[in-house]
Amino acid sequence: MSIELLNIGKSLEDYLERILLLGLSNEKIRVTDLAIKLGVKKPSVVSALRKLADEELIIYEKYKDIILTEKGRELAGIIYRKHLTLTRFFHEVLGVDHSQADADACLIEHVISADAFNRMFAFVEFVERTPEARELVEKFKKKL
Repeated sequence: MSIELLNIGKSLEDYLERILLLGLSNEKIRVTDLAIKLGVKKPSVVSALRKLADEELIIYEKYKDIILTEKGRELAGIIYRKHLTLTRFFHEVLGVDHSQADADACLIEHVISADAFNRMFAFVEFVERTPEARELVEKFKKKL
């Protein structure tokens, strides 16, 4: 099964993405860290972690650090890449305020098709590499 096709739902995707981001900045990831960052209660975190562990996306044992599996790291990376690309598209191409672009990206990253995302990613990369495209984007933003 392709990692792209694994559908775990928005909430669990948010947990995976947050685990990835915490792992990039800290050595240890705990239930308390996730509860604080996601603004939820510890029992909700434990329930989500058990589901992620059942899907073999994390290694979770009570009172131990949470570890992404290779499969979990790959899926979390895909989710995070979608988030960053959508944020960049909304902010840098469309001129949406960064905090609004980030909030919208968080909503859309869970439902955008792989085809639409891949095309958006290619477009953002094209704009960044092509001076003429950057000029057109700047003209567009000035018209808003």
